[in-house]
Amino acid sequence: MLRSILTAASVASLILGIAAHAQTPATPGTPQAAGRSGANVGSLTCNVAGGVGFVFGSSKELSCLFTRTDGIGERYTGSIKKYGIDLGFTKEAQMVWLVFAPGNIGPGSLAGNYVGATASATVGVGAGANVLLGGGSGQVTLQPVSVEGSVGLNVAAGIGEVELRKAK
Repeated sequence: MLRSILTAASVASLILGIAAHAQTPATPGTPQAAGRSGANVGSLTCNVAGGVGFVFGSSKELSCLFTRTDGIGERYTGSIKKYGIDLGFTKEAQMVWLVFAPGNIGPGSLAGNYVGATASATVGVGAGANVLLGGGSGQVTLQPVSVEGSVGLNVAAGIGEVELRKAK
């Protein structure tokens, strides 16, 4: 079991390094910034519940605040699921994404499903990268700016899915 966790941790660390490098926020005028579709319409900060990862995946509850570039906030609830290698346990964590969309978005527009590749490794304090595409229109991109800082012992690599619902 320990050998499996160490092997999975090595794979996740490699994937995490590649993902983090590929998702380094672009500065205006760089080729990466020029190729990005849509405009930054705000940021999404989510508190992620702790939990246990099973061999083939995990599901954790989210409580989120979307802050538009004009300062207006909207609350969302939802879940984050990982499919693939996911072994271990984590305590609560926080994730922050920049939100990109083709234009201005109305209230509740972030509600929907998002999907993308994920990688994370936690031994004590860890990190993860999750770039996701989706939303109600299917044209919203969530790009991590502050990767999850979680405490525990966990390795995960695979496909991630986030479901967001407008909070009532």
